[in-house]
Amino acid sequence: MDLALLTDTLPTEQRLALAYTPARARAAVLALLALDQRLATLVRDAREPVLGQIKLAWWRDQLGKAADERPKGEPLLRLIGSWGDQGTVLAGLVDGWELALDGVLAPAEVIAGLAQGRARAAAALAVLLGHGGAAEEAARAAHGWTLAAFAESGGQTADDTGLAQLLAAQDWRPVRLPRDLRALTVLFGLARMAQGTRPLLSGPRAGLSAIRLGLLGI
Repeated sequence: MDLALLTDTLPTEQRLALAYTPARARAAVLALLALDQRLATLVRDAREPVLGQIKLAWWRDQLGKAADERPKGEPLLRLIGSWGDQGTVLAGLVDGWELALDGVLAPAEVIAGLAQGRARAAAALAVLLGHGGAAEEAARAAHGWTLAAFAESGGQTADDTGLAQLLAAQDWRPVRLPRDLRALTVLFGLARMAQGTRPLLSGPRAGLSAIRLGLLGI
């Protein structure tokens, strides 16, 4: 399996964060990030909501199966096999992205749903990697990263009332996570600096912070 091809699908800040993940945890972390990005692309490129929902339903169905029952020809599904039967938890990401196709929910409601889906997946990742005690902190990191990233992207800004409330309610204290979860440390650290006011990886200061977070975790 060419992990480089899946890595190349990630946004720059996620590729950078992944680079600081120990080899023993990289497949599991990449599986989460690459699935999230695949779903984001699917939703973005859907010409009609119903077509997007059909494709999301396919992913939900596959993730609901035992690892040995999933199609073998899809590289991303093979990578998700690194989660074993815990991969079923990743179906929550599908639920989160489906909100973006609703067409009725306010942007802040969509982002809140996505943040919750990523938070649950991050908590499951912590458990999968043997760090169950860090599950809550991992969820907080993923939640904050999501709010900051989506606040700045897609024309949404922190000035949106609902989104501003979400950002204000987020616990922005630095996270303390095991090295296996260093990618979440980097992404949350960048989010903590930006808090919806600019892209996560904007300017030399953000780049230097990412390197410090990646190397030291602080």
